[in-house]
Amino acid sequence: MSRTITTARRNGGSTGRRPGKPKRGASAEVDQPLRQSGIRVMGEVPWGCHICVFYETKDDLLDTAAAYFRAGLESNEFCVWAISEPITAAEAKAALRSVIPDLEAQMEAGRIEILQGTDWYLRGNQFDLQRITGGWNEKLRGALANGFDGMRVSGNAFWIESSHWKAFCEYEHELDRSLTGQRMVVLCTYALQASRAVDLLDVARAHQCCTARRHGDWEFLATPELQQARKEIERLHGALDVLSKPFPGHALLTPRERIALAQIVRGASNKEAARMLGISPRTVEFHRANVMRKLGARNTAELVRRVMGD
Repeated sequence: MSRTITTARRNGGSTGRRPGKPKRGASAEVDQPLRQSGIRVMGEVPWGCHICVFYETKDDLLDTAAAYFRAGLESNEFCVWAISEPITAAEAKAALRSVIPDLEAQMEAGRIEILQGTDWYLRGNQFDLQRITGGWNEKLRGALANGFDGMRVSGNAFWIESSHWKAFCEYEHELDRSLTGQRMVVLCTYALQASRAVDLLDVARAHQCCTARRHGDWEFLATPELQQARKEIERLHGALDVLSKPFPGHALLTPRERIALAQIVRGASNKEAARMLGISPRTVEFHRANVMRKLGARNTAELVRRVMGD
């Protein structure tokens, strides 16, 4: 089961791969815009994606997180799971082991880490927004330095019925803003039974996309921004279909230049293409100039005609 619900606009498997060449820093340009989420109704998501899943049962939570982290390991991402009630560390490991047979080896290699949520979020029973977001950034820098492509995080919202709810809502908004341009994907999980209608709205505003899993079935909740992003992806796929056909000079282009060319073909500006691809406008302009030079086009209009065969 999968149905779309539009919410209010927001305010703001093991792997054979090993860590490769280290990235230059946590804010390095994102040259791999889409990552496999491991969540069936979402498919691929971009770096910086902030996901929320409302779950009904413990099995829903465990199954969702296990698939999410398996996808992360398969994509050479450092994985961190901050667990809390209703699951224990033993249950979390059992769920992961069911889809990642060599889990112990992955943990020993430092590819996946399980934290106690209360220790991470409420050190000394105190909530410190800057300490928490700074902690994630520090882990991300370490992951990139160790050759991971990025970092994948999940935490369960055990605070929803506590006195810390307001502070954690502020944290979710701040986390959403801080993820821009970062090589991170974050999954926040919330218990449906503990969530009031007003909580659903608060959470939806603080995340880029929300889904609900009830006894194994999915219901998809989409913000207007996500719906627009999906339309952009559909338009991009249309351009990529065009580029999949040979055209004079196509063999001269690098994969990154082909992706940039797809944006040019669909009429995107440098800023629009940069936002879509997760790179800087200057990098888009650099690719555009290289493509025009290689294909011998004097301007963008001529470039598009040569590619489209008009």
